[in-house]
Amino acid sequence: MQETHYISTEILDLSLVKEIIENHKTLALSEEAQLNIRKSREYLIHKMKDNDTPVYGINTGFGSLCNVKISAENLSQLQENLVMSHACGTGEFVPKPIIKLMLLLKIQSLSYGYSGVQIETVERLIDFYNNDILPVIYTQGSLGASGDLAPLAHLALPLLGKGEVYYGGKKIASAVMIKKFNWEPITLQAKEGLALLNGTQFMSAYGVHCLLKSYKLSYLADLIAAISTDAFDCNMSPFNALVHLVRPHRGQVKTAEQILEFLEGSELGLSEKKNVQDPYSFRCIPQVHGATKDTLNFVHKTFKTEINSVTDNPNIFIKEDLIISGGNFHGQPLALALDYLAISMAELGSISERRTYQLVSGLRELPAFLVNNPGLNSGFMIPQYTAASIVSQNKQLTTPSSVDSIVSSNGQEDHVSMGANGATKCLRVIENIETILAIELMNASQALSFRDSKKSSPFVESFLKPYRSIVPFIENDRVMAEDIHASVAFLKAMDIDSEIIFC
Repeated sequence: MQETHYISTEILDLSLVKEIIENHKTLALSEEAQLNIRKSREYLIHKMKDNDTPVYGINTGFGSLCNVKISAENLSQLQENLVMSHACGTGEFVPKPIIKLMLLLKIQSLSYGYSGVQIETVERLIDFYNNDILPVIYTQGSLGASGDLAPLAHLALPLLGKGEVYYGGKKIASAVMIKKFNWEPITLQAKEGLALLNGTQFMSAYGVHCLLKSYKLSYLADLIAAISTDAFDCNMSPFNALVHLVRPHRGQVKTAEQILEFLEGSELGLSEKKNVQDPYSFRCIPQVHGATKDTLNFVHKTFKTEINSVTDNPNIFIKEDLIISGGNFHGQPLALALDYLAISMAELGSISERRTYQLVSGLRELPAFLVNNPGLNSGFMIPQYTAASIVSQNKQLTTPSSVDSIVSSNGQEDHVSMGANGATKCLRVIENIETILAIELMNASQALSFRDSKKSSPFVESFLKPYRSIVPFIENDRVMAEDIHASVAFLKAMDIDSEIIFC
């Protein structure tokens, strides 16, 4: 029997989101959330009854059309028109796990009772989530301000029986899906279309997804770097706690501690070294990896605040008897955080590729390109090329999106965050890091095999045992793309406990 997560004012954090997703929990509204939603809707109905005062997006047009008054009999059509006209997404399809996160985060935001939506609308979104009905959404179209308008319009279309959804492994028309479940399309009431489209759930879902992957990759970067450290026969002194206590950045200290834990009991680590110093890509692992950890913690705080916030507009404050038009939909905090996350993760790839380069350079009693009979065999020459090309691409992808802005809506929306572009770029960077680390793992595993007179630590050897059953020692040249793909799949399949990766 599936567990249920009750949507309430309980704080959502990364570990809870991870638990909901991985345990395939269903969603339901708590009594508190139901009350919040109903009270907000009832207040709005009462407020608008016999009231001709213009209230943005409720009885007016949108954007630069905010001064156009809409008659009461057309308010429902206004909201439906909003959803249809704003569904202008293009580009690639948003990955399904991110769509599911968008549903979760939109439901959470609407549950606080500041949006004025019908409870039936929120419950239908929950039905979509629980039945794995995922609206088809595109990556391009959001400026990251006024909310993620185009992506969220595509998220909302199936409520009206329009657009497409993924269901049962297929892409089908929403109208077909509605009939299959014997549902009626939702008739949007005043304010609802705006509540659905205003919001940062596209950027937020990408951010949460990227953070979950980044924390795991940060851990794996330390582990793979530790393997490379032994494979390159490096000194252990740069990881001594004394070094880091006199420059105690939290991430730096944590990285040094983790490298020492991974290599505890290593025969290679304890052996006498011929080299007084090691290249920066080894010696400065704590400083570089640690800076990324500190960035992850900063970005985590930003997104934790965002996913527990109300980001549509206008907001309804029942106690104060106010409906206020503001700008909580503006994605600037997320845009900056996503750019920062992409830059910090790209650095894990940059330093990883440098370690790979050192390993194939024929230094420290390792054969050139880590292969017997080099010349006849090219060995690990070209995987380093591949890593270098990906690192170069990441440098291009980490050009900040948040410094750009293009005027829209006839000048009404004259500064936008471009956080949605930052979000999609950030995911590409992080997926690239997975491949770069997989290539380093291939090289480090191969290099360790040439040091069989001494072993690495019990932890490293136990980690490498299943890996080597998938990517065995390369004696002679073979199609190495298959080994790279297998290495990426190995890292993807690793399940690391939340208490380890979020600490």
